[in-house]
Amino acid sequence: MACNVVVLISGSGSNLQALIDSIAHDGNPARIAAVISNRADAYGLVRAQQAGITREVLDHKQFADREAFDAALVEAIDRHQPDLVVLAGFMRILTPAFVTHYSGRLLNIHPSLLPKHKGLHTHQRALEAGDSEHGCSVHFVTEELDGGPLVVQAVLPVLADDTPDSLAQRVHQAEHQIYPLAVRWFAEGRLRLGPQGCLLDGQALPAQGWQIRP
Repeated sequence: MACNVVVLISGSGSNLQALIDSIAHDGNPARIAAVISNRADAYGLVRAQQAGITREVLDHKQFADREAFDAALVEAIDRHQPDLVVLAGFMRILTPAFVTHYSGRLLNIHPSLLPKHKGLHTHQRALEAGDSEHGCSVHFVTEELDGGPLVVQAVLPVLADDTPDSLAQRVHQAEHQIYPLAVRWFAEGRLRLGPQGCLLDGQALPAQGWQIRP
């Protein structure tokens, strides 16, 4: 039984592409039922078209407020009967009602080692803080921005000559490894969100999630 996934995007869709490739070549049992973007010019829509995936645009600027947009987004997503909703560069802060509706089946990826550097400009902030390590995190989404239980992190060394751009490039590559992995675990029934946090194969994951060092 395939695991139906709806992917939400706002931009280039590189993590969407990594997921498409994982499903096509690595035996990932997830099935992308639809890709939905809040921007008609998002290149991720082209990626979806090339992969033969249903794509939709729901322009947030056409709605009176965040609540109205999220309510319409829920309707659009639920038409595809998703087992999992994946945020892949979806640049919208979600309402509590949306997050609650998809509790336990909503994943996001963030370009830092959460709980460090929530929000934007993470690579610059990691360098300014003098961090020796940086990376990215997949987590279940809760009402706390970038604050949900951690599933998996990729941990990278910060090099002496790193710039925000060079760090971003390496973190991006790591994102393309760990996001398909987390989706695969969920699709295989191995990953779920319990009352106390993430469970993998029935065992509680540590607070920082499963950590890999690419």
